[in-house]
Amino acid sequence: MANKQQTLAEITRRDFPLFRNGSNNQKKLIYLDHAATSQKPSQVIEALKNYYSYNNANVHRGAHQLSARATEAFEEAREITASFIGASLPKEILFTRNATEAINIVARSWGDKELQEGDEILLSLMEHHSNLVPWQQLSQRTGCILRHVGITQSGELDLADLQRKLSPRTRLVSLVHISNTLGCCNPISEITEMVHSYGAMILIDACQSLAHTPINVQALNIDFLAGSSHKLCGPTGAGFLWAREEILENMPPFLGGGEMIQEVFLDKSTWAELPHKFEAGTPAVGEAIGMGEALKYLKKIGLENIHSWEKNITEYLFENLNSINGVRIFGPKPERQPKRGSLATFSVEGIHANDIAELLDANGICIRSGHHCCQPLHRYYKINATARASISFTSTINEIDFFIEELTSAINFLKNNS
Repeated sequence: MANKQQTLAEITRRDFPLFRNGSNNQKKLIYLDHAATSQKPSQVIEALKNYYSYNNANVHRGAHQLSARATEAFEEAREITASFIGASLPKEILFTRNATEAINIVARSWGDKELQEGDEILLSLMEHHSNLVPWQQLSQRTGCILRHVGITQSGELDLADLQRKLSPRTRLVSLVHISNTLGCCNPISEITEMVHSYGAMILIDACQSLAHTPINVQALNIDFLAGSSHKLCGPTGAGFLWAREEILENMPPFLGGGEMIQEVFLDKSTWAELPHKFEAGTPAVGEAIGMGEALKYLKKIGLENIHSWEKNITEYLFENLNSINGVRIFGPKPERQPKRGSLATFSVEGIHANDIAELLDANGICIRSGHHCCQPLHRYYKINATARASISFTSTINEIDFFIEELTSAINFLKNNS
């Protein structure tokens, strides 16, 4: 099994120019920051190059052949995205700039229309800022109340606290699927059943899960899902919002302008049908096409294969991190939560995470340091910053060995020179 999966990593690395050629100065590079953004395979790069070289045109508007080809490829990307998450219809997919914009659409469109003073939204302490700030702004506009679900001692969502805070006043629960800091995988099906029993809706931030494990929105029975291309081996500047057709039909447009209209008069306008009423102006055509190519690439590898290999690597990463004196890892251990994310967030007493990251970078190892856009979570743990190593299906055992060796050396150096 290990050899087979190792072969999978070796084969897929050939698709990524960065892993074939190293960094710009050709120094060996170990990339352990996949949770921040994924690297891009040649297939995606070529799809972007092909679009801008031979099919560059505005979509839906021109009668000429370039526009027809661009429109066909753009809408094919929508169909690929819908299929990837098990959506009923392609028109349930709204293309956005990123997952942050997707969440903001829900807050601005659905939230402004549906919520009023006294209504409640439940979030959690582990949320990324993109799933906190839009709801804070909505609360300021409407007077709705934000409540926050706690986490357990093991670094998982406190389901008992969620149950206590759900009430007839709850209108929406918005949660991360896999935490970008704790790595915990929230039990969405169980949570959705709880949420719907109160007549509330649920939004899932799936940025850290879509590239790592199969997701079917119909099976999960959720109401909204936000995804981001750049974490899916796709280009930056693209993402999507999924919602059930009947929900989108009842939501007003988020932005006004070209493309999202049916008819425009001097004093009024009517809206285009789904999904176009939410896609004002010229979209990121090439980026959407690139995202579609990335999803095809991930599907070809197989999300089950990806999850299996990443699970093995994550277990190995935790085992070795735990062997280093002074290292504290946040979030549930792999043996407690086998579906957890493929990352390890940690701190070392008396050493700033940025210092660790800088020393590792000097030796060609890329990790994340800081608050990971989760300042409230870090305040909860009474710590300013953590370091995070995050892996993908291209990560290898040898990379983890070298990372652990250099991390140990960096910690010893910093302790001896503090």
